[in-house]
Amino acid sequence: MTSKFVKAVLVLLAAFQLAACAPLMFGGVLGGAMVASDRRSAGIQLEDETIEQRSSTAIRENFGTKEHINITSYNRQVLITGEASSDTVRRQVESLISRVENVRAVVNELAIGQASSLSERSNDALVVAKVKASMVDTEDVFANVYKVVGERGTIYLMGRVTQREALRATEVVRGVSGVKRVVRVFEYITEDELRALQPKRKDEQVQRTPVMTGSGSSLSTSQPVVTPIK
Repeated sequence: MTSKFVKAVLVLLAAFQLAACAPLMFGGVLGGAMVASDRRSAGIQLEDETIEQRSSTAIRENFGTKEHINITSYNRQVLITGEASSDTVRRQVESLISRVENVRAVVNELAIGQASSLSERSNDALVVAKVKASMVDTEDVFANVYKVVGERGTIYLMGRVTQREALRATEVVRGVSGVKRVVRVFEYITEDELRALQPKRKDEQVQRTPVMTGSGSSLSTSQPVVTPIK
């Protein structure tokens, strides 16, 4: 791996990490815009961050650095990716995460085998960056409503989306070089629910009931729908 490639990866990672942290780092208009574009309430976004922190702490306390395990929470549903040294460890990790406070469901995508190398993880980070860039460049894909995770060339997509949006995002991601497989871990909403989530005009008199309550309960589905796409 050349030094130029490493620098490019680090720059891309820094850019996307900064974008991800923007709602916490900056207040006012920028923070409000980021929250508004996310289909989770601000409270649920905070709960997801807390779940990830608590889960990572639990992994370290129970397994140290022997296992390569990544935790991603969206709407209190946790995706576990990485590698476990045995099926026993894989099951132990799932059981451990399922007991973390506020976790509603767990999708265990841990592979059994040797932990990925630094170069493989750097390549995954680069592919994720390319996927996000492709989403941003596609006019009919709202990039901020998707959470993107990459492991061993597989791209996992999380979010609260319609069937139409899921198909379109999958089509875009499959066209990105370096993507070997796409796995959708979505909560599906209807087109009516999507319209209810969109900002209302001032002259709109009809008020719709929010799809997501302040407590984070979803009116569409309580479980993620996991769909592997080759």
